[in-house]
Amino acid sequence: MPADDSPLSSSSGAAQPLNLGSTPRSADSAQADLARMVHEALSDLERKKRSLELEIEKLERRRDRIDAEMKTSFAGASQDLAVRVQSFKEYLVGSLQDLATSAEQLSLSAPPSPASQSVTASLGVESEPASTPQPTTANSPYLLDVERIQSLLDQYRLRPDYYGPVWQLRRTFEPVHADRVANWFLSQVGRGAVKTLNSRLQNVLVAAAAVSILHTMHGDRLRVLVLARSPERLGDWRRGFQDCLGVSRTDFGTRSGIMLFESSEPMAQRAERLLDNNYLPLIIIDESEGKVALSVLQFPLWLAIAPDPANPVSDAYELY
Repeated sequence: MPADDSPLSSSSGAAQPLNLGSTPRSADSAQADLARMVHEALSDLERKKRSLELEIEKLERRRDRIDAEMKTSFAGASQDLAVRVQSFKEYLVGSLQDLATSAEQLSLSAPPSPASQSVTASLGVESEPASTPQPTTANSPYLLDVERIQSLLDQYRLRPDYYGPVWQLRRTFEPVHADRVANWFLSQVGRGAVKTLNSRLQNVLVAAAAVSILHTMHGDRLRVLVLARSPERLGDWRRGFQDCLGVSRTDFGTRSGIMLFESSEPMAQRAERLLDNNYLPLIIIDESEGKVALSVLQFPLWLAIAPDPANPVSDAYELY
């Protein structure tokens, strides 16, 4: 039988084309599956990328918002802190200068020996007793309680209350400040000039002590009128009173406890209306004022900060 006509050869010849044709179809299927997997992976990566970009954009907006808040809030706090540090520096320098001046003026003479005292007694000469300052009785209807005034001054100097109620002095009060306030109350009867301490903060401290005592005695009847020639100086007085007395911005204004003026004429008119309405005006004159109207001096209580002739800030006071 010929080889080509045998059944075995024919059957193997028929199967040969079938096996050769299935190999390309398997490769195409694998490539299609691989392409589909790559496409799905790329799609998933694209989704994750868009999600991350959105999150990054949100975080950047939040960062910008936080930066803006920090610039607005911390800048104001830093400015306020700088003002307080500078004010404390001025106060400390002025206190040291006053301490040095007081030390130079101390009498360092030795006390008399017992022998000299016995010689004086044997000669029949009576030694004069040491003079002790007697408290001056304030002859003003607004300053009759002298003992209370001295008690409050001692409290401010010896027992300072830095967290006390509003209108009570909240700062350290040295003897040099107490002497000026006591002299203004008891010797000048609440009407006169106080020598400057060469520091606006300390001048405000002296005036604030007088305001605190008068407010303790007269309550809400007291009205404080501050006269200064420039808005910058009035701003210093406002910040100083806020720092020393704990008052707020609502306590400043034409209908509030403290009023600020750049001219004496409207201040005098306001003080007259306050007296007519049974209020008690206290006029405070900044050391920068070169001229003071006589109409200001007619009121029962006024305190002027007198410039230091050795270190003048402005011209001497002139009355007109």
